[in-house]
Amino acid sequence: MPPIDTKSANHRRLRFNTPAEAGAEVQRLVEAERGGRLTTTGNWSLGTALNHLAVWIEYSYTGPPIPTPPFAMRVLLRLMKKRFVHGRLTPGVRIPNVEGGTLAAEPTPLDDGLARFAAAWRRLESESPQKPNIILGQLTHTEWIQLNLRHAELHLGFFHTT
Repeated sequence: MPPIDTKSANHRRLRFNTPAEAGAEVQRLVEAERGGRLTTTGNWSLGTALNHLAVWIEYSYTGPPIPTPPFAMRVLLRLMKKRFVHGRLTPGVRIPNVEGGTLAAEPTPLDDGLARFAAAWRRLESESPQKPNIILGQLTHTEWIQLNLRHAELHLGFFHTT
């Protein structure tokens, strides 16, 4: 089956103000998945999406294993920092020169993705990343949390309960 075009797929508009709100939505989706009441309008299972979110939280501490974007692109994107941290991330965006357009998209069982997601969020809540973001530069602890909440809104918005 060809991949779904996530730029035009049905996507719920979510807004999380705190990690607890994101965690509550994850629990709701996990319960729906276990009860056979979860559908997706994206390309990934819930386990894969949770693992992806967790890995990108982990990259907040280690940096992602991708080349640093060109200087001009970093300057341009840093001008959009508030949009990334406080706005809405756009579905269907792909990272240039990265196979598949992103990292950590391998199929992941639900329980494995959930465990990794929970551990990553616990760390992010209690420990501020010290490395600069590869695109946005130095972020405060609050900005790191907000950026990861925007990322969670993006990916969890492809899951729907029936």
